Formats: sequence, structure tokens, C-alpha cells
Amino acid sequence: MKDFLIYFLILVASTYLIRTLPFALFKKPIENRFLKSFLFYIPFAVLAAMTVPAVFTATGHIASSLVGLAVGLIFALQGKGLTAVALLASLGALLTEGILLLL
Repeated sequence: MKDFLIYFLILVASTYLIRTLPFALFKKPIENRFLKSFLFYIPFAVLAAMTVPAVFTATGHIASSLVGLAVGLIFALQGKGLTAVALLASLGALLTEGILLLL
């Protein structure tokens, strides 16, 4: 719970700072496309940097984590919704974990 709170506070701070700092520093609107896109994608990059390592340590075996990741990627690339991707990835990891327990 303590780690989650720390991660959450870092995410909130980074998102808030990235969104408000340009307004505080620049008086005119930002017209540079590169800078605008850079500022837009920072929160997503921070969230990914905190989430991806957890994917590989969320289960008891790395194999079930990889299966869950693969299932999630396959269905995400097919354009399925977030809920469906999350449920199917979790189901894939759960089934793999169950199979590994039987072995």
C-alpha cells in the first residue's frame, strides 16, 4: 500500500506539473509542435514506466506474466476495449498459473 501511494503521488505530481508548468512559464501559447507533443505524452510515459515492471512481478511465475502480457497485446492490437483486454489478459495469466501449479 505504501508503494502504491508513493507511485500515485509521483504520477499526480508529474501530471499536474507537466500540465500547469507551461501555463506558468509561457505567456504566449506554445506553437512548437514537438514541444506540444512532448508535453502531451509525458504523463503516459510516466504511467508506463511505473506499470510495466509490475506486469512481470504480479504473478508467481514469469511465464504466466508473459502469457498475460501476450494475450493483452494481441487483443489490444485487435482494437478490443480496455475492459476486455484487461479481463482476457488476467484470465490468460490465471489459467497459466493454474496449469503451472498442476505440473
